[in-house]
Amino acid sequence: MKLNIITYGCTSNKDNSEIISGLLLKDKHELTNLEKADIIIINSCAVKQKTDNKIQGLIKNILKKYPEKRIIITGCMPNAEYKILRKLAPNASLVNSFHITDIPKTLNERIELLSFRKESKLNLPKLNNSKIYNIQISEGCLSKCNYCSTKLAKPNLYSFPKEEIINEIKKAISLGYQRINLTSTDTSCYGFDINTNLPKLLNGINKIKGNFLIRVGMANPQFIKKYKKELVKEFSSDKIMKFLHLPLQSGSDKVLKEMKRGHSVKDFIDIVSLFRKNIPKISIATDIIVGYPTETEQDFKKTLDVIKQIKPEVLNISKFSSRPNTSASKLKQLDSKIVLKRSQELTKLYKEYRKIFQKIDF
Repeated sequence: MKLNIITYGCTSNKDNSEIISGLLLKDKHELTNLEKADIIIINSCAVKQKTDNKIQGLIKNILKKYPEKRIIITGCMPNAEYKILRKLAPNASLVNSFHITDIPKTLNERIELLSFRKESKLNLPKLNNSKIYNIQISEGCLSKCNYCSTKLAKPNLYSFPKEEIINEIKKAISLGYQRINLTSTDTSCYGFDINTNLPKLLNGINKIKGNFLIRVGMANPQFIKKYKKELVKEFSSDKIMKFLHLPLQSGSDKVLKEMKRGHSVKDFIDIVSLFRKNIPKISIATDIIVGYPTETEQDFKKTLDVIKQIKPEVLNISKFSSRPNTSASKLKQLDSKIVLKRSQELTKLYKEYRKIFQKIDF
């Protein structure tokens, strides 16, 4: 059978598509382009409305142009936006991220696999055309952010065993990979469900022999604050990339509390300060959501002040995107012009200090 896979979203989604591809090829199926495919697999993302619109538009176009083709929708949308998908594509199969290994066995059926079972993403066939090898260390998280649609799709934390992750890294090294990404919904809460944590995992990885470099994926301050000293110690290893993706989201403690982020501005600053003190070459990346429904001008000013103080090397700025079925979607939204203005102001600040860094070869 001929299949085409279209992937949206995060590194975990990319890894899932590589696994699905590997499983399909193992079963003697053929991967091809959209026009030639009998079945189209869409690995979806539900984080932002802009991406959501693209995916819905793609589905509409496929149904109109290729009504005879079967569609399988996986990723976050099947759980996060079930009713929307069912109305849009009544005959599509819906398979969430916890059932991707079942996809090759159910190609000829219209199925719904939406339960949150524990499905390991390790020791599986992969089709990886990149020089970077992605490894999922866990799925889901322990946070309760009230704007997040990913939480609807992955409500529980399921950490993969440390030894299996280490074996997967050894496998990647044996295949010639020198750059390995550890990815998850949130790497910071890795292991909390199996009596371990991220520093302990990295400690085991740092003992592996070979020429390789590990990049740790997005990690929230909510959990890093519990073991920041231990994490700094493991990050000091030559085998760990000096890059920390630590989302702040707002410089206002009031907004952070209303978002249910589980950390304060001080928690964030303390972590950044500790890393920079002990690892001078560390690059800090952070995320900011501008225009959260309860964000005032004073709240936004506090965000500007924190960014001026910290000056993260990478700043990902997102305009608040109301997501269906989240608590934040029930709040009165700010005027889009206000949100745009704040986004532009923060972007301008970032560009200004980045120019200074570039002049001094930061």
